[in-house]
Amino acid sequence: MEFGYSARVHDLQTRIAAFVRERVIPSEPEYDRQLAEADDPHALPPVMAQLQKQARAEGLWNLFLSHGDLGAGLTNTEYAPLAEQMGRSIIGNEVFNCSAPDTGNMELLAMFGTPKQQGRWLRPLLAGEIRSCFAMTEPAVASSDPRNLRTRIVRDGDGYVVNGRKWYASGIMDPACRLVLVVGVSEPDAPTYRQQTVLLVPRGTPGLTVVRDLPMFGYRDRLGHGEVVFDDVRVPADAVLGADGEGFAMAQARLGPGRMHYAMRAVGFAERALELMCERAAAREAFGGPLADKGVVQEWIARSRITIDQVRLLTLRAAWLMDTQGNKAARTDAAAIKVAAMDVAHTVVSRAIQVHGAAGVSDDTVLSRLFAITRALQIADGPDEVHLRSVARQELRRYRAGVVAGGTA
Repeated sequence: MEFGYSARVHDLQTRIAAFVRERVIPSEPEYDRQLAEADDPHALPPVMAQLQKQARAEGLWNLFLSHGDLGAGLTNTEYAPLAEQMGRSIIGNEVFNCSAPDTGNMELLAMFGTPKQQGRWLRPLLAGEIRSCFAMTEPAVASSDPRNLRTRIVRDGDGYVVNGRKWYASGIMDPACRLVLVVGVSEPDAPTYRQQTVLLVPRGTPGLTVVRDLPMFGYRDRLGHGEVVFDDVRVPADAVLGADGEGFAMAQARLGPGRMHYAMRAVGFAERALELMCERAAAREAFGGPLADKGVVQEWIARSRITIDQVRLLTLRAAWLMDTQGNKAARTDAAAIKVAAMDVAHTVVSRAIQVHGAAGVSDDTVLSRLFAITRALQIADGPDEVHLRSVARQELRRYRAGVVAGGTA
């Protein structure tokens, strides 16, 4: 594994870091103010539109897309350090058109979409003209197990009919959301992982109703997390993404690189929290001296630096495996980084909050929101326990194989 970045990646990393430091982070208070004062709390704030215009003009746009000829052509390993810099701001990914769920949806459209589907949906998404959402999780079942999904997709004449209820459909509250990727069971008698299909459903299709917006720990995301009912929602046959029964495989293809994006964004969260913790510790005095001189605070800072660097290297290794051996070969590493990165980020944020005292739990700093985000992401995109199960099963496989063979591992 080569640790050095190419000249192009180093240039992009430097430019994004400066853009985030000088323009994005200083704009966070204005972004929040504009949202609070808007008639629609999910509408795009003018300051975000301006930042996006600047980022696009500087060529810092759609850098995540590695498939097809419409993206930047970066590998996972090359994009990883860029994702970290974007992650230093809670609004950073959106500035560069590199925010979920659009990133994963665009990857799927690039990999599996027909030319007609790409023309209708992918190109406007890449241009930032529309937004999309991904509807998989359901309120009535443990959706981390795809065998539980109750949403049904039934072929009817020259189209499909969808019935079911989803929630935490991220992105659906954005007024610019025009596309819903919905995952449902279309082949109930097929093998377990060949039952699911992904449909491309236009946001305004009759029968698609948004019941409510769901907060996370009291915070309402601008893009929204909607609870959605599909009541006899009818779409034409060409709304299928890929083919019938390929939904699970496509969801996995979407989630592999996506976990790297999440992990490196979490590294960015953690780096910002560590920076705030050190600034606070150096400036604040208690019991006769700076907090930075207290042993417990020094230990928190040291352990934070060590674990952040560890998880960055682990994530880069996973990205390198995806690039050199494919997503399947990297699936254990992808599961591992999802757990490790969020755990480290949440721990570092928690330490930073403790050093800030009462200010840490207020909205005067970004820490309370980072705390909520990092905790929620230990559930989103598959709960940690599912990923830990995957890592453990892979680790135990060779031992069990040795026992079956009558030998030792």
